[in-house]
Amino acid sequence: MAKIKLTKNELKKQRDALKTFRRYLPTLQMKKQQLQMEIRGVEARRRELRSRREAMEKEFRAWIAVFGEEGALFDPEGKPYLAVASVRTSRGNVAGVDIPVYEGAEFSVAEYDLFETPLWVDAGIDRLKKLLSLDIEDGVLGEQIALLAAELRTTSQRVNLFEKVKIPESLENIRRIRISLGDQQIAQVVRGKIAQRKVIARTAA
Repeated sequence: MAKIKLTKNELKKQRDALKTFRRYLPTLQMKKQQLQMEIRGVEARRRELRSRREAMEKEFRAWIAVFGEEGALFDPEGKPYLAVASVRTSRGNVAGVDIPVYEGAEFSVAEYDLFETPLWVDAGIDRLKKLLSLDIEDGVLGEQIALLAAELRTTSQRVNLFEKVKIPESLENIRRIRISLGDQQIAQVVRGKIAQRKVIARTAA
């Protein structure tokens, strides 16, 4: 514990500090709860999205297997006809944390020979777009969780600092200063009485 001055000024300083810590602690605790709830919400959305993606992928694979042409969505060089051109996100704010919000994605489709490729390729590309969109959204949700979790760690550290260090430290400092000031006051009274007795003794003599 840092050394403190055992004075009235220091007592006021410690009381002011304690008041500040107690005023901000509930705000930090509320922010911590809000972040925890938001993280749980994003995790739930991510689980639901992954479940949808898994079901869609299973259906997609079964759908392709019916046609027996698994490589039909790739050109002769093995490159996919479909590619992500851009991802659209906006900015959201949760408990003071700036997070990305998925808005959609743009895709580019390479030209392919309508006579050489199977008839179902158009529909296959459309389904693949949906799968890729879910993958991209999953990534954005992952980024949200990472940013919120980082802020939660910082907020939790501050809550612990206030609860376990700063407030107990201020209370202990106030206790020590009060005891010291009380002792000083008693000593002053005693010195005053001794001086008074000496004066009376001198007067009597």
